[in-house]
Amino acid sequence: MLLSIKNLATHFHAGAGKIARAVDGISFDLEQGKTLALVGESGCGKTQTAFSIIRLVAENGYHPTGEIRFRGRDLFQLNREEMQSLRGNDIAMIFQEPMTSLNPLFRIGDQLEEPLRQHLKIAKGKSREQAVKLLARVGIPDPHKRIDDFPHQLSGGMKQRVMIAMALACEPKLLIADEPTTALDVTIQAQVLNLMSDLQKQTGMAILLITHDMGIVNQMADDVCIMYGGRVAEYGSREQIFHNMTHPYTQRLFSSIPKLEKTDTLLETIPGAVPSATEYGEGCRFADRCPEVMDVCRERESKVHRVSSDHQTVCHLMEKKTVPKRSGATAPLPIRKMDDKPLVRIRNLKTFFPVRKGVFLRVVNYVRAVDHIDLDIPKGATLALVGESGCGKTTLGESILQLVADAQGEIFFNDKNIMNTKGKTLQRLRKYMQIVFQDPFGSLQPRMTVERIVGEGLDVHQPMLSSDERNEKIARVLEEVGLRESMMERYPHEFSGGQRQRIAIARALILEPEFLVLDEPTSALDVSVQAQVLNLLKELQARYQLTYLFISHNLSVVRYMADTIAIMYLGKIVEQASADDLFENPRHPYTKSLLDSVPTVEIRKPFQPLSGDVPSPLNPPTGCHFHPRCPIYLNEESGSTLAKKCTSRYPEKSGDGNSFVACHHHQPFTTGRGAS
Repeated sequence: MLLSIKNLATHFHAGAGKIARAVDGISFDLEQGKTLALVGESGCGKTQTAFSIIRLVAENGYHPTGEIRFRGRDLFQLNREEMQSLRGNDIAMIFQEPMTSLNPLFRIGDQLEEPLRQHLKIAKGKSREQAVKLLARVGIPDPHKRIDDFPHQLSGGMKQRVMIAMALACEPKLLIADEPTTALDVTIQAQVLNLMSDLQKQTGMAILLITHDMGIVNQMADDVCIMYGGRVAEYGSREQIFHNMTHPYTQRLFSSIPKLEKTDTLLETIPGAVPSATEYGEGCRFADRCPEVMDVCRERESKVHRVSSDHQTVCHLMEKKTVPKRSGATAPLPIRKMDDKPLVRIRNLKTFFPVRKGVFLRVVNYVRAVDHIDLDIPKGATLALVGESGCGKTTLGESILQLVADAQGEIFFNDKNIMNTKGKTLQRLRKYMQIVFQDPFGSLQPRMTVERIVGEGLDVHQPMLSSDERNEKIARVLEEVGLRESMMERYPHEFSGGQRQRIAIARALILEPEFLVLDEPTSALDVSVQAQVLNLLKELQARYQLTYLFISHNLSVVRYMADTIAIMYLGKIVEQASADDLFENPRHPYTKSLLDSVPTVEIRKPFQPLSGDVPSPLNPPTGCHFHPRCPIYLNEESGSTLAKKCTSRYPEKSGDGNSFVACHHHQPFTTGRGAS
């Protein structure tokens, strides 16, 4: 056995005599060449388990029990020098956020060469050669040039690949990957996962994969360990966990995931929140949220029950030899009223940001963030905007709301062109058009209470309200989003991620807007909290006939939320269709590549990563912007008529205003016909 963990506990002194039991007695094994996925909600102890393995726990942490054996050696018995030698040489870690893990002051090459010189004692010149080979190995284009770049000069996908190159520099026996694709688009995610899988086959290393994305688990893992409240709830082979899950938490975790198939029901949610690590009781830690709870669950933790030779669970239901049935979501989607008439119409919208250089700051070029876009969003409907990072999705949303000074074109709201609206008129208009930002913590003022944050809009737009009327409105909107009136005097840091996002939604709703821009509103949330927020957005839309522009790169979430989907690439809409048509019959090769890149819980399929990264909007490719990455173009002979078209002119739209595709390769645009 390569790695064996027995009864590991990692506790922290939390002040005032409190102890945070982040990891509280877990056990699992990992074989050479295999992948074990650690899965669970934020705060369950996944990352602290990883830090315990490499002995990077914070100073206030300690291990009251447990042992960690790596290739037979007890890691707790190694001195500092021995442990330092082990890190990098035999055990390497890819951290969750590549930008904070790479030193912004040092070039990529310097950071790559450091483990080579420190652990393998390779000389300066040789280490640079080896670093270039490592960059090439992880798929970085022009590695001999990129090696002298600073981290800020690389895209998110490239930074993550540099982190993988650093981790693999000394060919470790164990790679710990902590949410290695959280900040990445689905296409780059597919590239990174494909790279890790290929390197595992080549080197025979084991991977400890920490994630909450069950699609990735299905794609990558051999074994799965479900954690909750610092303990293991269920542990077994991927096949057993996915097809014969027995713990109520595992079942509800899976049920809360939006699927790529169409659904007519709300998502199943897990009520309540994960308990704090300082407040664990004696019984099952899932008891307060479990629909199958019994008296014994609150009194003591269950023993480990072996379901089969490669499957075990910790649940009192197994003592009765009872496996809870997966209930599934039964509540139907709320009935919505949608108008045929657009609430928001966009015509020829462009947002070009000038690039200035020289002493006199002359304009030398433009970043074409939004490039001549037309869109119609009917009242009461949801239009989803999908694309990779940097394609212009957020800029488009902010341009509609008049938050970007460089926007040009026509934007009609309730048939009135608002593009040149200024001053008090624009301020009055903002009551009807609101935005929910991607980061639920960064968008809330940390020094303001919930009452002040949510009521801020009332102070601007309804200053005539009395104090009692104002508080009544705030309490009512908090109740609408599932929060209590008693929370009004608390601050943002006192809430979970899901609760903070509800506060942000309440702030947007209190003015009773007609149109909401939702910019990746669930990207920072666990799947169980994500399900709660998505259901809430569905219910609020039906109740108030809200119109949504839903910005996301999560296609499962988009499938659940959207009526119409617009696929965006380098500032342009390349395909638009109803959600049903786009998922069942994608026409543009970029749309097909996006769908092929999504790992799902339903099927385990081969990786089909899209090559390359999104080009810079400062200098987009000539002709079709997608052609350097397009699988159809790349398979064409360079001198063919179609290949010449792709490189010489941008394709015209084919279809009507609501369903169209911009591609030289598509077949005639009729229902049931697709791209070649």
